[in-house]
Amino acid sequence: MYRIRGQVTQEQVVTLAKSLGLEDVPVAEGGSWRIGGKDGSGPTLRVDREAPGAWTFSRNTPGTDNCKGATCKAPSGGDGPVVSEEAARKAAAPVLKAAGQDEAKLDASQVMGGSRVVNADPEVGGLPTYGWTTGVVVGAQGEVVGGNGRLGEPVKGDSYPVVSAADALKQLNDAPGAGDRAEIGGCAGTEPLGEESCATREPSKGDTVTVGDAVFGLASHSVDGRPALVPSWLFEVRPQGAEETFTVTYPAVDPEFLAPRSGSGETGPAPTKPGDEPTSAPSDRDVAVAGYTAEGAELTVTFTGGVCSDYKVTASEDGGRVTVRVTETPWPDKVCILIAKDYQQTVRLDAPLGDRAVVGTDGDPVPLHKDGARLPAPPTR
Repeated sequence: MYRIRGQVTQEQVVTLAKSLGLEDVPVAEGGSWRIGGKDGSGPTLRVDREAPGAWTFSRNTPGTDNCKGATCKAPSGGDGPVVSEEAARKAAAPVLKAAGQDEAKLDASQVMGGSRVVNADPEVGGLPTYGWTTGVVVGAQGEVVGGNGRLGEPVKGDSYPVVSAADALKQLNDAPGAGDRAEIGGCAGTEPLGEESCATREPSKGDTVTVGDAVFGLASHSVDGRPALVPSWLFEVRPQGAEETFTVTYPAVDPEFLAPRSGSGETGPAPTKPGDEPTSAPSDRDVAVAGYTAEGAELTVTFTGGVCSDYKVTASEDGGRVTVRVTETPWPDKVCILIAKDYQQTVRLDAPLGDRAVVGTDGDPVPLHKDGARLPAPPTR
């Protein structure tokens, strides 16, 4: 398992800022560094001071893309030709180098409106990663108009026994609410990973999908309330009739070494075996916001949670920022399987997000969610 500790230095922030064409001195604001955007407009870079050092950049100048990260809206009239993949890679190269991602695997196929997105997925410890993407958005004029990622460097920590891909897939299929994952329903087909057929399982309201491949790697999970890269199986899934595949992840750590957080069912490697009894008097708690996307006045928030809790997303609007809060209420008297899942919920703002920043309850900027398969809503009792 890899953790990200420590603080982001001012030198790291300056290096990244220069790659984006910003020459100002970093200003400390709460738990983050800010360069630019003093009057609420113009190019702005924000970097969390604490690891993992999440950063977001928005050009936000008239006539360019109003970018909010890896999922962006084109400016008015911006549906014209986009730059080529080669040109986008070239424009993104200095930023990726400054962010320590110059050797990452690149994918420049994503097009959003008038922009092309260069997504960089690094290898850590010789293993592929999932959920640790750096996204750089290149506008129609060939300049970087937005992006997000992390500056913290993962450091190898504890080691744990792992299970096979077939065992991990069985755990995924047996988990409560497994049919809701990525809205695919049912159980993922074991072929060619195993011999058991989904037809032998309890019927589901969703569709059966096939797992075409499984790769051992590292996926981003919350451990002790902080992001970490956990040994996981990355399953390539193709829904029936779909042309594209997407990835579903499940921890490869032996279940004996998975423990919940605060009675929520959120998993994380731990050197102890979880108890069999539910926690008494479960109380509400705030859940870290992993990312967001925006479409007009609709703000979609992504977060990680368990399968035995209720979740509520709220947003408060104040001047040039929108503060989002995810509240978890564990189900009482419930013995819950130890599994963490990614969810998303949408809230409606009083006005379109526009150039406003999205922050968590701690005031730190929320990164943008990478475009991909739509995640499920949280479970309900």
